[in-house]
Amino acid sequence: MRSPFMAVAGALLVGCAVPGTPPTQTLATPELIEFAEPVEHLDRLAREPMVVQHPSGVLFVSGYGSSELGEPPMLWKSNDGGRSWARVDVGTAADGAAGNSDVDLAVGPDGTLYFVAMGFDREVYEGTQIAVGVSEDIGHSWRWTLLSKSRFDDRPWIAVTPDGTAHVIWNDGQGVCHARSTDRGITWTEQPRIHRRGGSSHLSAGPSGELAVRITSLSASGKKYDEGVEYIAVSIDGGESWTKRRAPFEPEWDPTFRDRNTIPRWVEPLAWDATGGLYHLSSDGSQLWLAHSTDLGQTWQKWSIARDERLFFPFLVAGASGELAATWFAGRDDTLRAHVALVTIPHRRGEPSVQRFAAFAPLSWTRGDRPATRDPAGEYFPAVFLNDGGLGVATTIQDVRSDRIGFQWRRTRPDWRR
Repeated sequence: MRSPFMAVAGALLVGCAVPGTPPTQTLATPELIEFAEPVEHLDRLAREPMVVQHPSGVLFVSGYGSSELGEPPMLWKSNDGGRSWARVDVGTAADGAAGNSDVDLAVGPDGTLYFVAMGFDREVYEGTQIAVGVSEDIGHSWRWTLLSKSRFDDRPWIAVTPDGTAHVIWNDGQGVCHARSTDRGITWTEQPRIHRRGGSSHLSAGPSGELAVRITSLSASGKKYDEGVEYIAVSIDGGESWTKRRAPFEPEWDPTFRDRNTIPRWVEPLAWDATGGLYHLSSDGSQLWLAHSTDLGQTWQKWSIARDERLFFPFLVAGASGELAATWFAGRDDTLRAHVALVTIPHRRGEPSVQRFAAFAPLSWTRGDRPATRDPAGEYFPAVFLNDGGLGVATTIQDVRSDRIGFQWRRTRPDWRR
């Protein structure tokens, strides 16, 4: 792992063929973009939130907290662009709505809303199940299906392709599982495993039905480590077959999760843009690297898009206009900050431009008996391109000392592109 750089004022973008080679271009970041005043919603804990916007404009945020096994997963919605939020009734455990850990959301082209949730036994620190809920009426009613009930079930993701097919992946310590539905979640069919080792680090769907899955060495909530399993699997036939290639970056992992000198990792995100370009975001600890492929992952162009003293837990989403939004954390303990950047790739193969948002301190602190310090409260925080052209992000509020738990919503100001 490379030695960390000292924090710099303003981000730099360095374009190069592979990490470590001399830069071909260096661009100074323009003035930082400011978010509008954040909105705090205090209710239940919303760790590792996910956010989507329905075609009607309704926003949904999901997250997980310290709920017991068998309790329904948490979901909130906003009908006014995020100015106010209300809890969504997703059903009861008797309806199949159960999940107290990792969650993900997706919306189909017809407005069908999908909500996948993982069950987790905190006494033994093992996953217990994967369930998926479907709503065809903007969250008013739900239909739930149990996809798996296996020891070590872990890290589900869901994506919907333009033909309306929904895909869910997860892992169980024996590889990456895959299920799909072609009838709005009425029935689900489990497919052959995408890979028989490794973890389900991320899933993304492309504009022509392409699918990409990031397979990493850690799985089963960190209880299984398959050294060297670093692949991106791509399917162009709806998940019937997969082409697996080495990932463009080879991250170092700490299987113990105890070494404070290593860079925390879990999600290694992927995103497809509207032209079918595939992107991958990863950190080497001192730099945040973006890779871009125009040939389904066969070859990659790579750029460093940020430098800081300690970058970790990246996330990535693509917008319809050829833009990407990247999020990550940097720093440690009381210096911890959340970062957001807008990345634009012109003409598919051009050099990217990066605009940074003003970093902010997350309202989340460690839990337990030790002195509280700032904590990411999860392994990523999400961004979403909004229907009105804006950008929004959700972060966890975890301040048990003051009995303040929930999430914080930020979005761009109306004039943010001027």
